[in-house]
Amino acid sequence: MKKTAFITGATSGIGRATALLLGKNGFRIIATGRRQERLDELKKELSKETEIHTLNFDVRDQKAVLNAIESLPEKWATIDLLINNAGNAHGLASIENGNMEDWEAMIDINVKGLLYVSQPIIQKMIGQKAGHIINIGSVAGKEAYPNGNVYCASKHAVDALNSSMRMDLNKYGIKVSQVAPGLVETEFSLVRFKGDEDRSKTVYEGYDALKAEDIADLILFMATRPAHVNLADVLIFPTAQAASTMVNKS
Repeated sequence: MKKTAFITGATSGIGRATALLLGKNGFRIIATGRRQERLDELKKELSKETEIHTLNFDVRDQKAVLNAIESLPEKWATIDLLINNAGNAHGLASIENGNMEDWEAMIDINVKGLLYVSQPIIQKMIGQKAGHIINIGSVAGKEAYPNGNVYCASKHAVDALNSSMRMDLNKYGIKVSQVAPGLVETEFSLVRFKGDEDRSKTVYEGYDALKAEDIADLILFMATRPAHVNLADVLIFPTAQAASTMVNKS
């Protein structure tokens, strides 16, 4: 019987690449996201490979999250793998010049949204006495960098939640893992720089950045290890990167 993976932020970047790869490798997919048209496109593409169910909600809306999870048909009620991928970065400013709306968006999506989704699914996994949660963190959760203040703080929170979640759920036999990527060429910088395509492109020039498919490949590997193996925390960089702000652009 195929396992079911629940993926947040599945309409672009790492989330979309992961949905496609897992779907092609024996998983049924529950894909979630804010953009219904992109969910429809993903469903059309992936339904050729596996069963897929889509849920349209914003992780910041606790009521919408709970309603969506509760709306799952019986055949989709068992969730074996949760991938907390939804996240964002807004702005890149020194703390004294930070935008309060940007701060709230990052905290609401990266931290509160992860919790809103996780708790009801954790309760399902406890009842099943099995499950695996993979949280998508960041190198920004391992080290801070100038002008990254609130984004780094939100990803440090994900790092801490990943560790404490693993401790809390150990007694239930539920695996908890984190993937902490460095520079990945996705829509990340386009969102951070508020649609400025020229500025966002400069982030990935002069070296080979990771691709969303690289992270998806790692997630597939983590999710398919034997029951007694848990890759608890994996930091992944492109070869050109040595730290958050150290990139060899030659």
